[in-house]
Amino acid sequence: MPIKETEKDPKQILYSCYSHISREGEQFIPEHVFGYVISGGSESYIAGKTYLFKEGDFRFFRKNQLTKYIKYPPVNGEYKSLSIRIDQQTLRNISAEYDLHANEHYKGDNTLILKPNALFKNYIDSLTPYLDDAESSNKVLTGLKVKEAVMILLQTNPELKDVLFDFSEPGKIDLEAYMNENYKFNVDLSRFAYLTGRSLATFKRDFERIFKQSPNRWLQQKRLNDAWYLIKERGQRTSDVYLEVGFKDLSHFSFAFKKAFGVSPSHL
Repeated sequence: MPIKETEKDPKQILYSCYSHISREGEQFIPEHVFGYVISGGSESYIAGKTYLFKEGDFRFFRKNQLTKYIKYPPVNGEYKSLSIRIDQQTLRNISAEYDLHANEHYKGDNTLILKPNALFKNYIDSLTPYLDDAESSNKVLTGLKVKEAVMILLQTNPELKDVLFDFSEPGKIDLEAYMNENYKFNVDLSRFAYLTGRSLATFKRDFERIFKQSPNRWLQQKRLNDAWYLIKERGQRTSDVYLEVGFKDLSHFSFAFKKAFGVSPSHL
């Protein structure tokens, strides 16, 4: 569990600080994120790949991704990172002001470790007042800093223009393949529906047609089956497994596990 976490304007500039290893990270990335690892390291699992980030890394996450992550503080230190969330309204305003548009569909990686340069470093240094002084963190100033981040990304990585100014919604994709790959992410059904290009009603209808049961029932059984294997066959601890397979609460996991298999996970 984190000992300390500080957030200033979580919608745009986010500063994270952990004294202990944090294994509880799981989230949906709704907006593009430009980030910097100040100290320590982390590992992120996104779209079937594991990305390792170390101190000094600049990184870019494309919007509409599911991720699990672990944050590692250095010995006798703290994990610290800074993230700038690039919201769609800011991008639309920049697009209109500078006549910037996506030229084609982006085919590169959705998660990038960016090559360091002086522009990135000076920009990160300029954010220090926003972390140390809550009074200075107002919406106008942070909005300007987000715009600045976009312009720096365009100058240093021009190929990102096709990512940043692509305002299309996720298209309808193969539901069966997507759910079999991402069922361990504990997000709302509405989020799964959006990411597979469906309304919630259509998602539920398509899901039951494909899997022959409701999404909630299927998700729980898949996660419990994985948990059984990891605990019984791999000898992993319950306290580690419940998060890995997609449960947020240990007591709920233990109750569901015993109901499904007739034995509590701790007794395996």
